[in-house]
Amino acid sequence: MSTGFRVRRIRGRGRAATDATQAGRTHRLVKLATRFITAQAAAAAAIGLCYSRRHMPSIVITLMLVVALLGLAALARTGAHVAWLAAIGFESAYIMFGLIRFFSTRYLGGTLFGIITIGVLLHPAVARAFSGAAAQSERAFAAEPALSDAGADAPG
Repeated sequence: MSTGFRVRRIRGRGRAATDATQAGRTHRLVKLATRFITAQAAAAAAIGLCYSRRHMPSIVITLMLVVALLGLAALARTGAHVAWLAAIGFESAYIMFGLIRFFSTRYLGGTLFGIITIGVLLHPAVARAFSGAAAQSERAFAAEPALSDAGADAPG
């Protein structure tokens, strides 16, 4: 048995173990996007509650927005492509709402952080990271035979 054979064999085992651990955890760019959305929620809460001046509708709108951002962060943490699309849609609406509010009352309230977050989400590497979770799940199902194929292997 040559040394080269052992090296190739060990490398093959390491690669399979790495693929198994990668399938069980989310990609680091997905975690980065989730952290940006969570930080955006914290910034929106801090700015919105300080700016509200005890005006109850502003406080309620700010709290609803923070809860929606935290829900979006929880959804984005899954790493699914649908979560990425939802995050893009929500961030676009958030930026439009923030810009309208800026032009009407000169209140920025986290809109700049929303622009940064959507920039992170639209980066091609982050988009690939979100579509990678879908590809991993498709690969897992591709290894199993379909129901129509299972009957073809049965004897008789």
